[in-house]
Amino acid sequence: MKILVLNCGSSSIKYNLYEMPDKKLLTKGIVDKIGLNGAYIKNERNDGHTCKIEGEIVDHQAGLDYLLGILISKKHGSIEKIEDINAVGHRVVHGGEKFNGSILITKEMIAMMEECIELAPLHNPPNLEGIYAITALLPDIPQVGVFDTAFHHTMPQEHYLYAIPYSLYEKYKIRRYGFHGSSHRYVSERACEILKLKKDNLKIITCHLGNGASIAAIKNGRSIDTSMGMTPVEGLIMGTRCGDIDAGVLTYIMNREEIGIAATNTLINKHSGVVGISGISSDMRDIMEAAFNKNNKRAKLSLDMYIYRVKKYIGSYAAAMGGLDLLIFTGGIGENSDYIREEVTRDLEFLGLHFDADRNKALKAKDMIISRERSKVKVMVIQTNEELVIASDTYDVIEKRA
Repeated sequence: MKILVLNCGSSSIKYNLYEMPDKKLLTKGIVDKIGLNGAYIKNERNDGHTCKIEGEIVDHQAGLDYLLGILISKKHGSIEKIEDINAVGHRVVHGGEKFNGSILITKEMIAMMEECIELAPLHNPPNLEGIYAITALLPDIPQVGVFDTAFHHTMPQEHYLYAIPYSLYEKYKIRRYGFHGSSHRYVSERACEILKLKKDNLKIITCHLGNGASIAAIKNGRSIDTSMGMTPVEGLIMGTRCGDIDAGVLTYIMNREEIGIAATNTLINKHSGVVGISGISSDMRDIMEAAFNKNNKRAKLSLDMYIYRVKKYIGSYAAAMGGLDLLIFTGGIGENSDYIREEVTRDLEFLGLHFDADRNKALKAKDMIISRERSKVKVMVIQTNEELVIASDTYDVIEKRA
């Protein structure tokens, strides 16, 4: 079964074409700068053949139309005809309380997904644009929605509720939902597969560290807590997001700066995090370059704050689960920064964690243990694969339908 996986952003479409259930990646790529000057499609086949085609791409439907043309192209393609695509899986950021698992997309499901737009106004609309476009272009091909929030639906109520009037939860479903669910799920299961351990009796903390970042506490295979909340702003310090903050700070800033809701939303989402503290960049590579090679004190401060917040969450989640068996790093920073990994795990010996600095620095394989043999807590770096989770869930939904 050939499954096309789509991750639609406001001006981009990331895509992967898989052969399932073999989990074979046939091609991947991106349609970028949709509706902007310099739009292009970059396609990379599994045999190494790459092409980049530039041109006007006015909207998501046009981008997907061009993409489908490339997939069946004799020169650049991976399939002979469009009918070779058996299903399309979509990443959908926010499923609210309506969706606790991956679903077959129908008109009724689309209407329910549209009701979740107000929970993720930046992410869900472009996700839906991809669904609308495929419905128009490939009306007979089944589509499946895979939700970032679904994995965290196992959190107990005392973990996901905010201490605001309960009536506001009942009225607006204001609560913590969590994100990066496909990533947390994948790396925890992949680590158990490598270690030949059953997830049903393990206490795992997964650290998805990228420009957006979150941590999850996974006990016996189920997410019991995660750092992001109703929106992706809560939790860790990120590239441009502030993470945890006293709500009173926001009302104080709004009053003193005389700014409204929209400007405040931009402030905490786009101008905070490490870019806000450092004044340099949201990219951790730039931050470390400035901190260590240019002796920039604000860059070093933002780095220290970032590491401290990650460490604090690890400690709190270990306490919440009554211990820790496995700590996993993933995401762009988690997979690539040996410095961040070493500093985050420093002084965690009280948990039974003994870090191996040499293994950490010498890391070359994509999935590796970086703790010492005697370490009670295993520390691993696992390369995330959210696209494969979407393909797998899509395959499972379609198989059950057959």
